[in-house]
Formats: sequence, structure tokens, C-alpha cells
Amino acid sequence: MLDFPRWKVGSIIGLLVALCLLAVPSFLPESTTSKWGWIPHSRVNLGLDLAGGSYLLLEADTADLAATRIEAMRDSVAGTMRNGTPRIEIGDISTRGGQLTFLLRDPSQVDAARERLLAITGGGAGMSGQREWDINVVDTSRFVLKPTEAGLTQAIDTAMNDATEVVRRRIDELGTKEPTIVRQGATRIVVQVPGLKNPQALKDLLGKTAKLEFKLVDETANPADLVKGIAPIGSQVLPYPGNPQGVPFIAVKRSVIISGDQLADARQEFEPQTNAPQVAITFNAVGGRRFAKVTTENTGKPFAIILDNSVISAPNINEPILGGRASISGNFTVESANALAITLRSGKLPVALKTIAESTVSPDLGKDSIRAGVLASIVAALLVIVFMFVTYGRFGLYANLAVVINILVIVAVMAMLNATLTLPGIAGFVLTIGTAVDANVLINERIREERRRGRSVVQSVELGYKEASRTIFEANVTHAITGVIMLLLGSGPVKGFAVVLLIGICTSVFTAVTFTRMMVALWLRKNRPTTINI
Repeated sequence: MLDFPRWKVGSIIGLLVALCLLAVPSFLPESTTSKWGWIPHSRVNLGLDLAGGSYLLLEADTADLAATRIEAMRDSVAGTMRNGTPRIEIGDISTRGGQLTFLLRDPSQVDAARERLLAITGGGAGMSGQREWDINVVDTSRFVLKPTEAGLTQAIDTAMNDATEVVRRRIDELGTKEPTIVRQGATRIVVQVPGLKNPQALKDLLGKTAKLEFKLVDETANPADLVKGIAPIGSQVLPYPGNPQGVPFIAVKRSVIISGDQLADARQEFEPQTNAPQVAITFNAVGGRRFAKVTTENTGKPFAIILDNSVISAPNINEPILGGRASISGNFTVESANALAITLRSGKLPVALKTIAESTVSPDLGKDSIRAGVLASIVAALLVIVFMFVTYGRFGLYANLAVVINILVIVAVMAMLNATLTLPGIAGFVLTIGTAVDANVLINERIREERRRGRSVVQSVELGYKEASRTIFEANVTHAITGVIMLLLGSGPVKGFAVVLLIGICTSVFTAVTFTRMMVALWLRKNRPTTINI
């Protein structure tokens, strides 16, 4: 019991002093700690309920996803039939009625066409093994492709997983701390961003699909037909609000010459001649070569820059654009250009998301919560300290010191882990104080029992710590298992509570057992008492 070598004492005290110092920045204003330079000043992040911020509930537009799948299948079918060997001639492809239909020029190629369709319409969807598309032939040469329910369900699931990651990347670009982005059910995503007071800006950022495409303009289109939504075969009509010719529509070729998937970077910058904000984009190697080839072959022709199926601008290709760089100009402000650059860098959303609920949590409410939580913690700590000192004397004093250090260590560990403190986290904090004292109550009661049995002071203390430690470890292991399950399966407030609980379990065991045992050992070794007041 008394065998506590100096290196061990020094290590424990040094570790606890360092951790207590690391907790200090969390109690100081950020304006103060930000001036510390190289000195570590990590702080505990406050959650949405404490710091205030924005909350959005996003829902996927499944109808839009279904339409996008059909449009994508149209391009695949056209390319497969056109580029295969032998070439299979087909008529215009229709996407009306939620299905895709086309007519073979040569009915003798039905079997060959079916084989090619089987290759591009995917295998079994999910666990059911059902195909993603039903393929039928009517009137000997007309193919009808209809998406199955199982295929759509799988497509939605995949799109939602990807959309959650895209949303996370966009919010990370804002530089906010500890946002909560979790999928809710099959088609919803919950977004909580502490500290962000403008839900409209967040909604605008997340509301863009950021589907960027470059297409050639169809100059044969009749302006009168454009107003009616009629485009030449192989082209489509898209809105063009900034059309200098006055018609808010434009016809573009359906085939995409390059898409945003081949972007490597996007940044806001200023146009050198007019100093107007614009977005500079850089293509990856494949996209750069493709862009150079297309602009070389189509010099003198206009091409449209399309974002989310709306034309931003349609400049002429005056000369081949080499080097894989281009710029998107329009009626941008610095903020809107920067927001567009963020959405392009983070990638396009695989499914359109619409906001179905939004709210802003006032920081005043968070301050009230913090004040109430701090008050509860102080009252709980004071009552525990008084109880322990009155009940166990010197041993209670050591336990109280361990509780105070435990609180500081929890704050330090949370700051180092960049963890977020939420209102449930404060509840976990208060609970940790109670469980930390429980450990010392167990130890002290065991020491009392040993003294009643007539053992010496040293023997009683040694057996008290030895026997109680086993119970303390077992009890905290069960708590830890519960905390880990909450951390893995929970979300939002439940996860915040679990984080504080798990950190508190580790720190309270160390301070309540190891630290107090060291303090008791040092006192016994120095004073050699024949009796103790416990």
C-alpha cells in the first residue's frame, strides 16, 4: 500500500496538472484564448441546444430521382445501341409515363437489343434479387423499360447515403464545429449546425443539387418554338433567365460534353476586366483533355453552362480552351459565387433535397441552459463535498479533491477530442460526479469494515482499496458497455450524453481510485498513524 515510488507519484501529479491546465481555455472567453498563439487552447464545443444555431430537416425528392434515373437510362440506351457492334438503329426514345420506350428500325435485332439492355439495366436489387428494370417487347419491335419498385428503393437508399456525405462536406466547408448530420428513416436527413444563426443561408447551400453540365447550344432552334417548349430532335429546352436575346429559354443538345463529375476544384475569384465575382473551375486530367478536345472541335460555336437544369451563361468558344481551366460568370455576388464554389467542390447531390422543417435555436436559450446546468453542477458538487467531508473526514477531503480534479480532467479530455457538450451532456456531467463519489464511498466503507475487524490502519486501507477496486471496476465496465451501445446506436442528444458518460467513467476511476490511493499512501508513509477517523 505504501509502495508508491517517486516516479509514479510524479507521473500521476504531472499528468493531472497538465490535464487541469488544458481545461482552463474552456472556462475563458474565446477572444482571450485566440491570442495565445502556439499555446494549446482547445475548447469544448457547445452543441446546438447550448450555443444556438440552425436546424433543418431535409427530405429527398423521390419523384425527381425516379425521373433522373429514366433520363440517365435514356442516354445509356442510346449510347449502347449506337456504339455496339453491330450498330442497332432505333427511333426517338420516349420517357413519358414514367417509362422508357423506343422502336427498333430492324425487328430482326430484337434479341441482340435485349441482350444489350440486360447488360445496362443492372442485376438483382437488394436482398430480393428483383431486377431494377422490367424489359418488355410489344408489337414485335417496340421496347418498354419500366423501373421496378425494388430498383427504385435501392436507388433511393444509395442516393441518400451519398447525399448525407455531400451535405456533410458542404457544411464542413463552412468551417462550423461539430455539426450533426444524420439520416432519419428512408428519405430524410437531419442537419444541426451549432453557432450558425442564418438557416436561410444554410438552406440555400444545401438546396442546390449542383449538377453542373456543359452542352452545345442548338442554334437551329426557332425562338417561337422555344417559348412553347418545343426543341429540335436531339435537343431540349432549358430556362435561361439571363438570355441577352430576351427569350428566357434556350435549346441545347441533349448529349453532355462535360459534367461536374470531372471537376477537380472550384474557387470564387474576380473577373480581371470587370472585377465581377465569378467561379473559376479546374477539371481533372480526363475532364481537361475532354474539354480541350470539345472546344477545339467547336470553336466559334456557343456552349451552355448549365447548373441544376438552368442555363447560367452561353458564351461563344472563341478559341480552344486548353489547360483544364474555365470560369463561370453570371450575376454573382461574392457570397453567391463562394456558395456555388462550395457546392461544386463538394460534388452534386445524387437526389434533390427539399426543406420540410427548419428552426433557429436562440443562444439565449442556450445560455439559460448552461446557467441551469452549471448551477446544478455546483449545487451537486457542494452537497457531495460537504457530505463526504462530514462523513469521512480526511478521506472525504481526498475524495472531494478527486471530484474537482475529475471535473477538470473531463473538460480537458473533451476539449482535446473536440467533443461537443450538449444539454444531455451536462446531465452526464452531473451523473459522473455522483458515480465518482460512489467509488470513494465504497472504498471508505470497506476500510471501516476492516478497522472494525481489528486490522491495523495500513492493512485496513490496503484491503479496503483492494476489495472495493474490484467492485468499482466491474460496475464501471457495465456502465461503459451501456455507454458504448448508446454511442454506436444513438444520435444527437443520446450520443452527446454517451460521450460525456464514457469520458467520465475513465477519468473518475483514475481519480477516485489511483489518485486518492496515492494521496492516502503519501499521508500514511509520512505520519504512520495508529488510528484513523473514518
